[in-house]
Amino acid sequence: MAKQFIADIKDRDTVHAVFLVKDKIMAMAKNGKPYMNLRFMDKSGEVDAKIWDNTDVLDKLFERDDFVQVRGKASVYMNKMQVVVAEISRIPEEEVNLADFLPESPRDNAEMRAELAEVVAALDNPYLRGLMELFLADQPFMRLYCSAPAAKGMHHVYLGGLLEHSLALVKLVKAMVPLYEGLNEDLLVVGALLHDVGKIHEMSFDRSIDYTDAGKLLGHITIGVELLNERIRRMEGFPRELELLLKHMLLSHHGQYEYGSPKRPKTVEATILNYLDDMDSKINGIRAHIAKENVSTSRWTAHHRLYDRYFFKGNGMDEDQEVACIYEEESETVLAPVSEVLPEQQASLKRERQSFGNQPFKALENLDLF
Repeated sequence: MAKQFIADIKDRDTVHAVFLVKDKIMAMAKNGKPYMNLRFMDKSGEVDAKIWDNTDVLDKLFERDDFVQVRGKASVYMNKMQVVVAEISRIPEEEVNLADFLPESPRDNAEMRAELAEVVAALDNPYLRGLMELFLADQPFMRLYCSAPAAKGMHHVYLGGLLEHSLALVKLVKAMVPLYEGLNEDLLVVGALLHDVGKIHEMSFDRSIDYTDAGKLLGHITIGVELLNERIRRMEGFPRELELLLKHMLLSHHGQYEYGSPKRPKTVEATILNYLDDMDSKINGIRAHIAKENVSTSRWTAHHRLYDRYFFKGNGMDEDQEVACIYEEESETVLAPVSEVLPEQQASLKRERQSFGNQPFKALENLDLF
């Protein structure tokens, strides 16, 4: 039987498919009856689900990150698709085609690998080119670098997302360099390619996307500097100042201490990388949020919890669509206090809520360049 993908589910469809359980939470209804909140996923997307009956028995049959066979009914509730589950059972991994369950970059992986090789070959600085050639020659590294997602929940959350995001930054760098005289283009390009390199070990992505022990204990910035240091130590005569500048770009690309950055950007190139990284991440995250609402007829998205706003879906290119004079409604979503979020997600949550605000110069209130 052909796989029924989440993206193909329509209102009132009968659902009979295998999904990966991304989230599983027991809750209590107002009448005191327990129910189960679930989130299923496959490579086409995610969908919320509910189990209303027999939860005490069904709860013992499966866990988060299990594959499950589901029978139920789909319906649109509050402009979002959800599945009311009637039957559910765990499926052994060996009976599942794993390629059906983790989303992949819309870009062809082989095409991105070829683009990466071209970018590296075009570097003029022999030390930076040699450094990147060491990375490209390491096959175990390349398998991870070309497969890893760029994040767990905010942007490029799919296989190949890290490579896609890094190459996007290279294109942004090349668009920026002609506008500002005296920039070190090779340093910016290599910084773009390596700024998130530590995510190959920070995240696991063989079944679902999650943090590894190393990711929780060290984080991708520390891991990335270690990976960079290992390669530089194998090179003879790598300039000390160039090493410092490149490591500084990795250490400062989150921009501010409160956003998880060990250092703030203190070079022009590091500042540019910080802003381009932030921009590409947010654009991808917003577009993914809009794309998830394929069942909604509203021109506004649902409230985005981390960005704390609605997004308008139009962009002025649909000449037949008339814009109604409407006001954005107040959100009914109550934001969870950061203290109630998992420790490994707190920094990201703080960063997204604060940095997305329209306060680009707020940090200048306590300016301390050194």
